Amino acid sequence: MQQLEALTRDARALASGAPVLSAPEDEVARQMQICNACRYCEGFCAVFPAMTRRLEFGKADIHFLANLCHNCGACLHACQYAPPHEFAVNVPQAMAQVRGQTYADFAWPPALGALYQRNGLTLSLALAAGLALFLLMALAINGTLMGGDLDGNFYKLFPHNLLVGLFVPVFGFAVLALALGVRKFWREVSLATSGAPVNGPAAAEAADNVLRLKYLGGGHGKGCNNADDAWTLWRRRFHHATFYGFMLCFAATSVATLYHYVLGWSAPYSMTSLPKLLGVSGGISLLAGTAGLFWLNLKRHPLHGDAAQKPMDRGFIALLFFTSLTGLALMLGRQTPALAALLAVHLGAVMALFATLPYGKFAHGVFRTAALLRHTVEKRQPTNLQLGDE
Repeated sequence: MQQLEALTRDARALASGAPVLSAPEDEVARQMQICNACRYCEGFCAVFPAMTRRLEFGKADIHFLANLCHNCGACLHACQYAPPHEFAVNVPQAMAQVRGQTYADFAWPPALGALYQRNGLTLSLALAAGLALFLLMALAINGTLMGGDLDGNFYKLFPHNLLVGLFVPVFGFAVLALALGVRKFWREVSLATSGAPVNGPAAAEAADNVLRLKYLGGGHGKGCNNADDAWTLWRRRFHHATFYGFMLCFAATSVATLYHYVLGWSAPYSMTSLPKLLGVSGGISLLAGTAGLFWLNLKRHPLHGDAAQKPMDRGFIALLFFTSLTGLALMLGRQTPALAALLAVHLGAVMALFATLPYGKFAHGVFRTAALLRHTVEKRQPTNLQLGDE
């Protein structure tokens, strides 16, 4: 029966000139039709109010809803049609599969979209280890691996301009690739919602939803469901620690850049300086957040999310964890003979993180932010359904 419904939708799409849905997209469309008839979960998160504004679900609508889903699991555990029911409604899993597909479909350049499927835990750690080993060998060849008269200044090992020349192009490419990918996504979902313009209140509400991770509250404010069906707020808390820890580390680098280029103050900076305070607090927060997310990832309900994406999820978490861990270790060991080795390991982790940023789990935050903005814009528009009109 489900295959017949999928074939019918494909035939309609071909007849109307609309894009044909993939198998995961077909599954989301099927489940949304069931959910739209039931509407028990209408108040759970942004997905269901957005769903009720549609009678049919085209490719752009499905991409929008999939990235709006936060995979909290609340609707799965509340659903009377969830497996083992014959309808087999599992919205978190279906949305996760399409969400992973959108990362690859909207990747820039398009030829690199396949990297999402290959960016797993093993590859991420191998890349970090390989880059660190390369730097360690370079230091050993130069005779500086065991330190020397460095006085805690690692720029004596790798000059500031050399590090800028290595990392800025890689980070710049990552930002460019993500920006072009989300721009393509935005254009698609904007057309699907009549291209309504972004306004201040909508942008403010979307920013609030993003910064508070509102929809990780499970629709009732008690959090996401665990494997044992219990609610917990730890997923939201660990996401907050990870996100704000990352932003504090980014702020530390930004302030240090202003110190160097605007004020002419060269590193190393004292422990009471603003870059150090921001970096240490961010590193500790990032370390705790990523450790917690990895623990929760191991414990999640098997019906939550897409199992095929777990290697990508864990790879990104691991790179963030080791970036913060090696950064803190470098700070603690900068006055020891281990400074050179610690620096090489930290730089390897950072470079691996930057290199995989556009084609890993980091994309979910960018695409979800765009979807939330689209939702806050759309909800302010009159519905076009006109149900009950003559």
